[in-house]
Amino acid sequence: MAGCKIRFAPVNRFDRNLFMKHLSRTSCIALLSVALSVSAFAKGPQPKLPVITLDVAGISVAAEVADTEESRATGMMFRTEMGENEGMLFVMGEAGPVSFWMKNTLIPLSIAYINTSGIILEIHEMEPKNEESVSSRFSTIAYALEMPGGWFKQQGIKPGASVSGLPATP
Repeated sequence: MAGCKIRFAPVNRFDRNLFMKHLSRTSCIALLSVALSVSAFAKGPQPKLPVITLDVAGISVAAEVADTEESRATGMMFRTEMGENEGMLFVMGEAGPVSFWMKNTLIPLSIAYINTSGIILEIHEMEPKNEESVSSRFSTIAYALEMPGGWFKQQGIKPGASVSGLPATP
């Protein structure tokens, strides 16, 4: 075997150019995915949603209806104003415990958690850009109504008040 030369080639031969092409392509796809995800939430306020009229303890309220996953997730984010008797009604997929936060929400809001019978069970004040969740104490929440900060207190509305004109829950 003195004259036999054996040349070994590595099985996993490292091709730097191929690796860089793959890394670049993978990085571009990953960055594009992240950019698209962020832009979906950072695009600014969602367009005005369909509006219904609610009767909240005898007061007429024009409420935009957020009844899809996307419209509920975006909610009042990036909005800079809200009319005095205007709000946003969140229609939950089914009654249960709920939790809201104020990430990317620029104006103070009051939120009422409402059961399937249209009774306000809880009212909370929420501060702009606060990322702490405000969870319901009750597990029977079917709707949440966001109004300008302090609105329920200014109107003398407390838990136990009724809301009529609510759409059916899915």
